[in-house]
Amino acid sequence: MAGLNPQSPCPQDITVHAQSRVLEIVFSDGAQFRIPFELMRIYSPSAEVQGHGPGQEVLQTGKREVTITALAPVGNYAVQPTFSDGHDSGIFTWDYLYFLGSQQEALWADYERRLREAGTDRDAPMPPKTPSSCGHGH
Repeated sequence: MAGLNPQSPCPQDITVHAQSRVLEIVFSDGAQFRIPFELMRIYSPSAEVQGHGPGQEVLQTGKREVTITALAPVGNYAVQPTFSDGHDSGIFTWDYLYFLGSQQEALWADYERRLREAGTDRDAPMPPKTPSSCGHGH
């Protein structure tokens, strides 16, 4: 288990803005980000979203209106949000939040590219979860 890099900026302040659906986070190096809940949800570091290896990612759609209903601290290195769609298995480390905040434009562009490749759009409902997620039928 990799320890935290002591040089890593840590949050000085985290604010959940329910109305505008952004997580405002101010880091010790002076960086300040407003990370949309939707971006956090579609890039959640959980296995449910990331899969269990490269190419296993599950494209998340229909998350534009998602909100964060709770934000639990995990040790002194991360937070675990509960999203309004029930997703709560993503643990967002400070490093990962910094990455999401600083790379927002690239991440949105990548998300839009993945949506195009999948032939779907941002507001499409997620397909229901199937019990067997091992099949690769098209």
